[in-house]
Amino acid sequence: MTAYDDLMQFQRETEALGQVAGRLGWDQETMMPEGATPQRAEEHGAMANVLHARRIDPRVGEWLSKAEAIDDIAAANLRHIKRSFERTTKVPASLAAELAKTTSLAHRTWAQCRADENVAGFLPVLQRVVDLRKEEAAAVAGNADPYDALLDDYEPGATGASIGAMFDALRPRLVALRAAILDSDAPQELSGNFDEAAQLALSEKLALAFGYTLNNGRIDKAVHPFSSGSGMDVRITTRTNAVDPFNCFYSTIHEVGHAAYEQGIDDRHLLTPLGAGVSMGVHESQSRIYENQLGRSRAFTGWLYGQMRDSFGDFGIPGEDAFFATVNRVNNGFIRTEADEVQYNLHVLLRFDLERALISGDLDVNDLEAAWNDRFAADFGYEVDKPSNGVLQDVHWSEGLFGYFPTYTLGNVYAGCLNVSLRKAVPNLDDDLGRGDTSAATAWLRTNLQQFGGLRSPIDTIQHATGETPSEAPLLDYLEQKFGEIYDL
Repeated sequence: MTAYDDLMQFQRETEALGQVAGRLGWDQETMMPEGATPQRAEEHGAMANVLHARRIDPRVGEWLSKAEAIDDIAAANLRHIKRSFERTTKVPASLAAELAKTTSLAHRTWAQCRADENVAGFLPVLQRVVDLRKEEAAAVAGNADPYDALLDDYEPGATGASIGAMFDALRPRLVALRAAILDSDAPQELSGNFDEAAQLALSEKLALAFGYTLNNGRIDKAVHPFSSGSGMDVRITTRTNAVDPFNCFYSTIHEVGHAAYEQGIDDRHLLTPLGAGVSMGVHESQSRIYENQLGRSRAFTGWLYGQMRDSFGDFGIPGEDAFFATVNRVNNGFIRTEADEVQYNLHVLLRFDLERALISGDLDVNDLEAAWNDRFAADFGYEVDKPSNGVLQDVHWSEGLFGYFPTYTLGNVYAGCLNVSLRKAVPNLDDDLGRGDTSAATAWLRTNLQQFGGLRSPIDTIQHATGETPSEAPLLDYLEQKFGEIYDL
């Protein structure tokens, strides 16, 4: 046995335990009886302690110093393990414990303050979370930008400066497109009540149409849809709304995009660092291209229109063209998770700029609500009406997830790039989608991106698939063309 063999055997056990920990989380959101919450917290804590101890085990450092890469796969595995080991060992155990304790408290405080519309009650604990994350970032970053150290947790290799430049290029055209759309006549809204059982039946049909494999997965209901697991066990959840079946259908397609990435990774990478999506941004590119460029396309919505009529009868939309416009209707709204394609990224850009300023010290926590409300009014043209529709709407900052928000828009940017290459490679794509057949599209994504898992860096993953350096331009061109057609701009 070589040092590399010993390291990988140890790592596979760590990866397997991580999957078990993830399954505990899935169960808590879907199946666990409510009364089990205190015990489940103990179980989560025990697993977290075991995993943390393995990740800082001194033997990992010894194996890394001796291990040799015999091929590209071994080199990538060593790169991932070394990055994780070095990052984890830089953070004092006392700081990690204090962060876990404080974010647990902050989450509970946030939930109560959000219900009470009480920003002032949340700010003291948020200040503590920010301080601790800044301390962690300083420990990891050394002399580098602290925000970059936090961002690297979710998008390895990205920097606040590079993302900031990309987002600065996105914002003017998004603001202008939004204003032009809302000055135009809006498409018809969906109305009526839609049976839950019929929604879930069609939801499963959509999952299968996008290549989700139920032999290695399952679909359950949850309050907040998510995907969980990798390799041979990848599960998704969805939700229903009696008056908004699109919530169910597009939540399902979105989570199938995440799940298809995990199910599509080469089996050789199972239970290794390469056996999962390489970054949050690349992961989001898969969910977004499935949901938007494919699932909300004119061709696919034409097929979906027929499926909905079969499931629900006449639901008041007079034809496929009108249905396409209804699916893609742009509405005023405060909530990021409910936003349409045009406005979604404006919500993310707002959060990115504010959290970056918080970590740098340019924005004080006590001034956060005012800064949020000013920026929202500038980009969306109306005032935030209450904190739960503004600075208190997202859970991320209470959990210390600084650096997470920009990956949502990075995913959209990457999806825009992938869509251009996909359509060049599959010239008859719309004919396929019009029949509800996504197989050529999903096969291209699996062959050119998904199968490689974490083999390459996030940027190199997109470049390998597209042959181009990622840029915001394809996303903007796609949005302006699509919504210009719908709204006759």
